[in-house]
Amino acid sequence: MDTINIKTIFMINKPKIAMIGLKGLPAYGGAAAVGENIIKYSKDDYEYTVYATSSHTDIQSGNYENYKQIVFKKIPFKKLNILYYYILSTFHALLFGNYDLIHLHHRDAAFVIPILKLKYKVLSTTHGSFCEMENEKYYNWFFKINEKYFIKYSDYITCVSRIEQELYKKNVKINALYIPNGIEKVNVMKLPCVPYDDYILFAAGRIIRSKGCEYLLKALNIINYNRKIIIAGDLSHSNGYIKELYKLSNGLDVDYLGLIKDKKLLYSYLYNARLFVFPSAIEAMSMMLLEAASVKASIICSDIQSNKDIFEERDILYFKSGNVEDLAQKINYALANPDKMLEFAERAFEKVNSCHRWDKIVSNYTNVYNMLLGDIALSKHNIRTERKINS
Repeated sequence: MDTINIKTIFMINKPKIAMIGLKGLPAYGGAAAVGENIIKYSKDDYEYTVYATSSHTDIQSGNYENYKQIVFKKIPFKKLNILYYYILSTFHALLFGNYDLIHLHHRDAAFVIPILKLKYKVLSTTHGSFCEMENEKYYNWFFKINEKYFIKYSDYITCVSRIEQELYKKNVKINALYIPNGIEKVNVMKLPCVPYDDYILFAAGRIIRSKGCEYLLKALNIINYNRKIIIAGDLSHSNGYIKELYKLSNGLDVDYLGLIKDKKLLYSYLYNARLFVFPSAIEAMSMMLLEAASVKASIICSDIQSNKDIFEERDILYFKSGNVEDLAQKINYALANPDKMLEFAERAFEKVNSCHRWDKIVSNYTNVYNMLLGDIALSKHNIRTERKINS
């Protein structure tokens, strides 16, 4: 059923879609960037409401250019705040919402699906299921229950990596639709200036062990690197790990910048870096890696499968994941061969520009929207017809 028929049967200008799990816009995380770009490129066809928490956005509840945002005040218990956010969002949608579809993001939100199904159809998008992070080890039983049982209640499931798609089929016998993450075209001439030059950059949303920052610091110690090192990302998730990084930083010229929420500023740090090192041991599909390639950063990357699903060895300089000595060798090679790194950067840029542009990817989501909305519209149409016949 096409969009025109959907609008006709709904008898409204735009179907109403609520997003739960983005946690807040403007985006500075992977899932939020997905939702933000879906909204940006399909705002003419749908009316969006985003549920958010004040821990993840600085703006207030209200109507913005392309969407409405409902922001719940965060609670002081950090580990419970997101759970609290999911519960509030779910019951607000049930009691006060009037949507045609719920788009739910993240595996840890799956427990609310049976509740949402009391009123709505639910599209679930997961951003790294089956990945066990070290700071989640005490809660893995909860995530496994989500994946094995609750997520089966979704009306449709999409995922952002091929590995995730394969694991869904293998582990829970679900055929999820793979929709990759994307990038936008960046005008590097309009990026803000950064107060550094000639630096190696590590950047992540959350600095946790699975992101591999310690491998970079150990490798730089091996080669006695004496120039500037920039580490950007949220340092608040694992105090023990951060202390380990500080210890490894002794003798190196390291600046810790914290989380960079301004997307243009992050792009500028990526663009101006001598090297961007991405040593992550676990990823679904990294938005940071795509963003680095979109500004032609010189990248050294771990050879995990999720990265190799994006880039071939001709596109990027890989090192053996978890192997500090190999990373040290690859850093030395990159520093000694800047022209070769520029060739890598050009090919990686061509790859993301041809295969990972949001303006092309979003149609995959809207096709799913229209399929689910078509089912809903047909059901409403049949109910109206039956009422007319009975009357």
